Amino acid sequence: MPKLFRPAIALLMSTVPAGAEVLGPHAADCRRGAARDAMLVRVEGLKSRTGLVRVQSYGGDPRTYFEKGAYLERVEVAVPRSGAVEVCMPVPRAGAYAVSVRHDAAGNHKTDRSNDGGGFSGNPNVSLLDVVFKRKPSPAQVQVRVSGVTPVPVRLNYLQGTSVGPVES
Repeated sequence: MPKLFRPAIALLMSTVPAGAEVLGPHAADCRRGAARDAMLVRVEGLKSRTGLVRVQSYGGDPRTYFEKGAYLERVEVAVPRSGAVEVCMPVPRAGAYAVSVRHDAAGNHKTDRSNDGGGFSGNPNVSLLDVVFKRKPSPAQVQVRVSGVTPVPVRLNYLQGTSVGPVES
């Protein structure tokens, strides 16, 4: 490449946005070259860019996934104004795990059925009746095999309204 074009290309490359910033206290565990087993949870389908996203990881006996207080790790992050919402969730060792995600749109730590959404690893179909009767998806639908840093997409569902579509990187 001629020397004349190198500065222009360098300038263009510097304005290209870098990859999404991983959120949460364990972000370093999901960086390239990390030697830890972790789930990189990518939250998709936000209805709004407000409030908090809560991610909880589960391991051990699959029958206890999503039981109150049975999570391995819980991380809450503010929803960024733009970009991907990716949260790193380290796990003790390679194996089978599950994730639940809740979007607290008001950021008040209270459930608001008109604005809040949720989802699970594996993106199982969850109906309004499932939510009303607090039925959990089956472990077979939500289990994720984790080895190294494993991407886990979670699509949010809302009782009222729809999501704003795919989250852009």
